[in-house]
Amino acid sequence: MESSRTSEFGTSQIKTTPSTVFECFRLRKQQQAKLMGESDGTITKLNTAIADISSEKLVHTGTPLQSSPSRAPRSYTKYGELVVLGYNGHLPSGDKGRRKSKFILHKKQTGNGVKPFRKHIAVQDLHQHSVTYTLSRNQAVIVEYKHDADTDMFQIGRSSETPIDFVVMDTIPGNERLATDNITQSTISRFSCRIVVDRDPPCTARIYAAGFDSGNNIFLGEKAVKWYLGEQIDGLTTNGVFIMKPHGGFNATASPGVWREISVGGAVYPLRESRSAPLKSNQITEEDNILYDGTLIDLCGATKGTLGAADKQPYVYLKCGHVHGQHEWGQKDDSRTCPLCLMDGPFIKLKMGCELSVYVDSDLPTHCYNPCGHMASKNTAKYWSQVPVPHGCQGFQTVCPFCATPLLDPPFIQLIFQDNIE
Repeated sequence: MESSRTSEFGTSQIKTTPSTVFECFRLRKQQQAKLMGESDGTITKLNTAIADISSEKLVHTGTPLQSSPSRAPRSYTKYGELVVLGYNGHLPSGDKGRRKSKFILHKKQTGNGVKPFRKHIAVQDLHQHSVTYTLSRNQAVIVEYKHDADTDMFQIGRSSETPIDFVVMDTIPGNERLATDNITQSTISRFSCRIVVDRDPPCTARIYAAGFDSGNNIFLGEKAVKWYLGEQIDGLTTNGVFIMKPHGGFNATASPGVWREISVGGAVYPLRESRSAPLKSNQITEEDNILYDGTLIDLCGATKGTLGAADKQPYVYLKCGHVHGQHEWGQKDDSRTCPLCLMDGPFIKLKMGCELSVYVDSDLPTHCYNPCGHMASKNTAKYWSQVPVPHGCQGFQTVCPFCATPLLDPPFIQLIFQDNIE
C-alpha cells in the first residue's frame, strides 16, 4: 500500500513504498561474541563487524569528529555506538568518511556541548549558538545557548557541512536495493538531531531534535509546531525525531516500547496525528530523552527503491524451512516445490545477519527472516519481529534489522539443514 508524503518532508510529493525507509540507531552494551559460525559448509561466511561498546557510552569508527584530534588517542572513553539498521555491517558502497553504517561516540579532548542561556530579541554575537522560534511574520523569540565544557555534542543529519558529525541518508530496503545504488538525495533533515553526552560518569546521553547549522543557529519557521508560554518555549521539527525504548532492557526477554517524539528542547511527546499538526500535544513528564541500550531513533525520512537481483547462495524454502541449493526444477510461478517434503512455497537466498549489535543473545543463527532470508538466533528473530517502526505518516510495520525489508507472516522461520531433518 502506498501513501503520499506532502511538502513537510522537504519534497513536493513522495510516495512511500510498503517498506518506507527509516534511519534507526541503537545503543549497545559491551558485547564481543562470534555469532557467525559456519553451518556445515552450507553458508558462506560474510565479513563480520563486532561491536565493542560499553554500557554508559555511545560509539564511532573512522574519521574523527571536528573538535577531535586527527587521530583518536589509544586510550579514550567510548560513550557508545550508533548503528544504522538495514545495512548489515557496512554500506553497499563502503563506509567512507562521515557516511557509515555505524558511528562511535567517544570523549573529545575538550567539551563542545551547549546549553540554554537566555532569551532576547536579536543575536548580538554571530558566533553564539541560538535557536530561533518564529511565532509570526513580525515576531520571533531567540533562545541563546552558551558553551558547556561538561558535555560533548554530536550532530546527525544528511548535510555534509562541517557541523554534522555523522552523515546519514535514506535507507533503501534490501528487497529493493541494487548493488549499484548510490543515494544522492534524501528526505532526512540536513540538521536532523543532536546528541549531548555528559563527559563525566555515568556519561548520560540525551537526544534533541534539530541540529545547529554552520552559523550555529537552529531556525523553526512560522509553520513549525511550537508553543510559547511565559518563560518557556519549545517546538517540534517538521519531519520529527522519534525514539523507542524497549521495556526490560535490550535482551531476549525484552518487549518493544512505545514510540515518542522528541522536541528541540528535549521534551517527550506522544506522536502527532500528522507531521504538520498545529496543536501542542501533552508533554509526557514521566518520560525523558535519555538514550539507553537498545533505544531506536527514527529520523523520519522516506524513499523509493528498485528491485535487486539475486546471486548464487544457499536457499531456503520459506514454507517448510528446508535449506537446499539453487535449482530450476519444480518451479510454479513464483514458488517451488521442496524435494524433501514436497511443499510449495517461496524459495529465497539465505544471508548471514552480520551486524552483531542487533543480536539480543549469543545463540547460533538457527532462524531466518521472511521474506529476506537473513539469519539470526531464535530470540533475536523473535525480538525484532515484535518491534514496530514508523511507516508513512501514521502507520507502523516490522522490518528485518539487517536490511529493513518489511516482514511477512510468519515473520521468521526455523532453518532445517539436511543433516538435521525433522
